[in-house]
Amino acid sequence: MVAKTPPMGWNSWDCYGASVNEATVRANAEFMAKNLKEYGWEYIVVDIQWYEPTANSHEYHPFADLCVDEYSRVIPAENRFPSSAGGKGFAPLAEYVHSLGLKFGIHIMRGIPRQAVRDNLPIKGCDKTARDIARFNSICSWNPDMYGVDAAKDGARAYYDSIFELYAGWGVDFIKVDDICRELPHEEAELIMLSDALHSCGRDMVLSLSPGPALPEKAELYKEISNMWRITDDFWDKWELLHDMFSRAQTWCIHAGAGHFPDCDMLPIGNILQDYDKANTTKFTKDEQVTMMTLWSVMRSPLIIGGEMTRFDEFTMSLLTNRELLEVLNNTHSAHPLFRRKTEDGEEIAWFTSHVNGESYYIALFNAGETERDISAALPIEREFAAYDVWSGKTAGTVNGTATARVKPHGAKLLKLTAVN
Repeated sequence: MVAKTPPMGWNSWDCYGASVNEATVRANAEFMAKNLKEYGWEYIVVDIQWYEPTANSHEYHPFADLCVDEYSRVIPAENRFPSSAGGKGFAPLAEYVHSLGLKFGIHIMRGIPRQAVRDNLPIKGCDKTARDIARFNSICSWNPDMYGVDAAKDGARAYYDSIFELYAGWGVDFIKVDDICRELPHEEAELIMLSDALHSCGRDMVLSLSPGPALPEKAELYKEISNMWRITDDFWDKWELLHDMFSRAQTWCIHAGAGHFPDCDMLPIGNILQDYDKANTTKFTKDEQVTMMTLWSVMRSPLIIGGEMTRFDEFTMSLLTNRELLEVLNNTHSAHPLFRRKTEDGEEIAWFTSHVNGESYYIALFNAGETERDISAALPIEREFAAYDVWSGKTAGTVNGTATARVKPHGAKLLKLTAVN
């Protein structure tokens, strides 16, 4: 099964936008292999516009010339990914990532390049052209690279078969498809066709849908055709966005299960937005980062690192190498909120989840207020437990009926509860 547990990896967007290059990807892959692979981190994902030679920031260059092959398919820009020269595509870079014991992924936009439609290039495997299958009224509102593909047209499926044949040949393990997750029902036929083509290409690939917010009424479709789907628009290092995620998590937590996971988006930790200034670091406080990692793990969101890993400090590494936290991510079920209580300066929030061993449980206590406070939560199971503080790594006495912890502003406590015989 693909993505039996939530995918864990790194994506280049938060650091480099559309401007990432091969040297940076290799350096981050080497760092992950050396420092994070043993904890389960494994995907290295190249985000948007790897086929745009002049990309240099998080902003797009409208109608820039793209690198496109003879069959209407985007290919890597050789000036940014030199190992792709000679028609090799991402195969050499994927091979290098695989040699480190990791997996390789790419971002794609839904549709067919407008440049290919302009030039009326052929579609591999059929007698149709790009112009024959394009939907001219289906254009991404924030990136002009593509036209949508009309799933009802002859040649449409052949186009999607051809791109996933190409990616399988490169050795791609993870596909992030953009401009699709929230574009339903009007783009649903294209999404289903894309998924069918991916799952028929002969290579296992994680299918990740972006951007959000995903539509709750389409939850069963997302689960049927993909492995992860964004429940939010781009998530950045702002407390307001993190606080809002509690509502989204409450809506989506029931849909997390083997092979399919609601996605809270990337983790903007460490050094981000490096295309603008190497001094840029996350604006989240340490307590807010603990809150983020706790919520993502309890609700079983994929964990995709957004920061420049080669510059991580000791604290940032501690967020990613806490084995008990990753145990929550990988081996729990039935996560749900116990309450959200208003306070004079914010909220108290509690979540509860169960370990698959049937012997342990976890309770997360969140302080969404501005002052440090004791937070108490009645447990849904009446028995005595030994408590362990997941973030401090220390025992926390025994708990019977009610769990209480002192929690810093915008912070979290995560307690593992093990039944006392």
